[in-house]
Amino acid sequence: MSTLRELKSRIGSVASTQKTTSAMKMISSAKMRKATGNLQRLSPYRNMVQSVISHLLVTDQEFSSPLIAQREVRRVALMVFGSDDGLCGAFNINIFKQLLAGIADCRSNWGDDVEVTIIPVGKKLTKASAKLAGGHIAVEPVPTLNTRSDSQCLDDFTHLLCERFLAGEFDRVDVLYMHFVSSSRQRFCREQLLPVSYQSLAQQVDARTAAQPCLFEPDANAIFGSVLPLHLRAMMQEVFTESAASEQAARVMAMQTASDNAKELLDELNLEYNKLRQDSITTELLDILGGQVQR
Repeated sequence: MSTLRELKSRIGSVASTQKTTSAMKMISSAKMRKATGNLQRLSPYRNMVQSVISHLLVTDQEFSSPLIAQREVRRVALMVFGSDDGLCGAFNINIFKQLLAGIADCRSNWGDDVEVTIIPVGKKLTKASAKLAGGHIAVEPVPTLNTRSDSQCLDDFTHLLCERFLAGEFDRVDVLYMHFVSSSRQRFCREQLLPVSYQSLAQQVDARTAAQPCLFEPDANAIFGSVLPLHLRAMMQEVFTESAASEQAARVMAMQTASDNAKELLDELNLEYNKLRQDSITTELLDILGGQVQR
């Protein structure tokens, strides 16, 4: 009977775990829907900024801005987005592996002496990145920025990042994050934030804007210089929200897997419990029948 009691206790524990993981899956699903909704709300702003840039670029003028100035790369900043909380499968592990690949790529492109500054967002990656500090690698966590920060906090940090680039502290800034494709698929991305790639802006020009001539006041170059910070802010907001949606999607999948495993284990334990219970009943019946025969 002690074995039956132990099995019953294990069954209760596994059943409780299954309920917990199912509840966490529902919570993560709600957070994922909220994040994807934020992505949709960002689209009009991003599209408007891109439309203005497209109208500027079709004028075939030469634009100048310190934010697009290319210079020799000696100092690189890698801003990497992870999560504050766990229970999201291999989400942070995969990002950390890509961060290591990014550091190796920087050394391959600009030499072993290139100074790499890692700017982690999220407690998990901050803790993992701290182990990389040393030599030509520095780690600079941002105390005021985490995965739950509001848009104003993110805008302020983006502004600070631009100032540090203009001051020459960084020659290039890349962002590393998980791009949200669907609830079951996320893709790692590494994008150049600074200097703003003029070629990438030109590739995004909508051909329809060429048929819509515009007049620019005070002049096209001044407007271009004003729109670029808005472009960077929109890009950073999108990266931040994409990472948040991907984190919750990874957590949904992890909780679904945990719930499925708990259900499978629960079925096995119930089967074993029923077998032992049947054996126990059979043994008791045999003892009763044996006693009657002896009398």
